[in-house]
Amino acid sequence: MTSAEIITIGTEILLGEIVDTNTRYIARTLRSLGVDLYRTITIGDNVDRIASAISHSMERANIVITTGGLGPTVDDPTREAVAKAIGMETEFREDLWQQVVETIGRYGRKPSENQKRQAYVPKGAIGLRNPVGTAPCFIVETETNAVISLPGVPAEMEHILHESVIPYLQKRFGLDAIIKVRVLHCAGLGEGMIDERIADLETLSNPTVGLAAHTGVVDIRIAAKAKSETEANDMIAKVEEDIRTRLGSVIFGADEDRLDEVVLDMLTRRGLTLTAVESGLDGLLARKIPHTASFPNLSLESLTEVLRSALSDKNADIALGVTVHMDERAAEMAMITSQGEKTHRITYGGPPRSLPRWSMNLALNWLRTSLEEMN
Repeated sequence: MTSAEIITIGTEILLGEIVDTNTRYIARTLRSLGVDLYRTITIGDNVDRIASAISHSMERANIVITTGGLGPTVDDPTREAVAKAIGMETEFREDLWQQVVETIGRYGRKPSENQKRQAYVPKGAIGLRNPVGTAPCFIVETETNAVISLPGVPAEMEHILHESVIPYLQKRFGLDAIIKVRVLHCAGLGEGMIDERIADLETLSNPTVGLAAHTGVVDIRIAAKAKSETEANDMIAKVEEDIRTRLGSVIFGADEDRLDEVVLDMLTRRGLTLTAVESGLDGLLARKIPHTASFPNLSLESLTEVLRSALSDKNADIALGVTVHMDERAAEMAMITSQGEKTHRITYGGPPRSLPRWSMNLALNWLRTSLEEMN
């Protein structure tokens, strides 16, 4: 079973100056190749700490992929760190230097002397061409490991990953399996209650089933490892059918489906129009639902009155409103349909800053289930 770990390098990531998107991209790529990802880690620009992380990763995994730290400046330490981790010196590579010269030459410039640092790699490393940037990349092989160092710039990393790294991994490790993932989105039940209903499925070894709780939404992940996409899809389908039987309408979508989009699609298919009102949600509902008005500090009574007016003014079929009371850790909702008016109050025990999003998702799910009941 081929395994991997990812190490993102850069103090700017640890300081929160930039967001690491490389890990997610590489993780999904490895998943599609059937490689098991054991760990991901971010390390600042320190040779010793990076070398230690690489060494430990090599003890656990066959493939270690690093991103970042391959630039021309003193604080780009990946080359030296990889060399230290495997007990090698770095060496100047004329072929890699010519790549740098060629790339910079396309901009009508000559490389500076400090850019020669980019042509130094651990002795004996396999050089990887970077046709979209100035940082050459490399692979260091041991008997059981491959340490692959890629640029931190996402566009460069993605290009080299597909053009050079994937073919290398397939050949080196004989990768002939895939991991396929299906994510079911749930609302209306908490993570604990969903766990009670599908706990036995969470003990499966292949496919695996896991839960991830978000703000008002719970995801169920089904992951299958197989020799072909067809086989993986069949494995996932059997488990998904079982889960859907147990949870029913609690599941509102899968994969790229989003709760607000599902609700809007239901309205469209039924030929219904919606107007909405929010208070205390900082525009969250307005960014999801067209024709949403925002008001400050509405009571439930005031919210209902505003909804009545909005329903008449917009000549809509349904009016939905939600108001958040931060001091009470609570939210109140109101809905007006052809079947009449109804209200709902909920209290929240989580982080206060999550209350608006939690309230919005619960209000949208309340509308979703109400639409289903109208059939």
